[in-house]
Amino acid sequence: MRENIYFWAGFIILIAVMLALDLGVFHRKLHRVGVREALRWSGVWISIALAFGVVVYFDYLRESPAVARIKILEYLTAYLIEYSLSVDNIFVFILIFSYFAVDARYQHKVLFWGIIGAIAMRAIFIFAGVTLIHKVHWVVYIFGAFLVYSGIKMLSQIIRKIVPEVEPERNPVIKFSRKFIRISESERKDRFFTKIDGKLFATPLFLVLLIIESSDLIFAVDSIPAVLAISDDPFIVFTSNILAILGLRSLYFAVSGIMKYFRYLKTGLSVVLIFVGLKMIFAEAIKKLEVPVYVSLIFIVLILGSSVILSVVIPDRNKK
Repeated sequence: MRENIYFWAGFIILIAVMLALDLGVFHRKLHRVGVREALRWSGVWISIALAFGVVVYFDYLRESPAVARIKILEYLTAYLIEYSLSVDNIFVFILIFSYFAVDARYQHKVLFWGIIGAIAMRAIFIFAGVTLIHKVHWVVYIFGAFLVYSGIKMLSQIIRKIVPEVEPERNPVIKFSRKFIRISESERKDRFFTKIDGKLFATPLFLVLLIIESSDLIFAVDSIPAVLAISDDPFIVFTSNILAILGLRSLYFAVSGIMKYFRYLKTGLSVVLIFVGLKMIFAEAIKKLEVPVYVSLIFIVLILGSSVILSVVIPDRNKK
């Protein structure tokens, strides 16, 4: 599979067709995406990801049943990690849209084009990371240490009750854009670009798109090493990552209104990051201590599931 260019091309064509249908047919008209619609689409994207997992299993089955079992577990674990880490993206997206007062009708459009850029950036990160791991083995320690650091930092922020702030005007991407791109203040709220006196201007909505892209780039620095801790197979890492990213928009509209109720989920995510970071380090340092993929999957499911259940069961003392 990894050497079959037609399989890669088939996956990319599948993604392109789904994106074209998403924007060109199902979301051609700008509208506010409700929770029910978002949940339906979340189900669609998750179903596509799981169906593709079946394809992965049977394709690797041609090598051997043992290889197929390992690869499907790697795929599912990598997908779960990426999909779960998307929660952090959602929190930041909420802050960005609130800061710029972006109408709910236009948010899907911004996230759609943001994901197009995210796919391109993730592809570069993934193939660069896989190449580094295969050619420079000691880079595994750097990736692992970075994940442990990220997890501890996230846990520290939770303990100290530090709430991340979004200050778009200080974003270097925005400063660069304002310096070299004509920005229209008399905006077309539903467009990224507009013409004034025959000249092309970017609208504030385009600035929001740039901030979304730069935010995802930052998140990719955490999520890509986390997935590489599960598998170094470029096809597994790429497909699981991209399919998880494609479900991010629906996940945003489905849970953005109830994010505050899952207050322990971020704690669970920090534990997962620390776990995969340590797994990455010890698997390279002591080959005999390598954790089986199915153990990683069970551990991650238990941690994330427990954090969600505890968020619902334990009452919020700070709730007014």
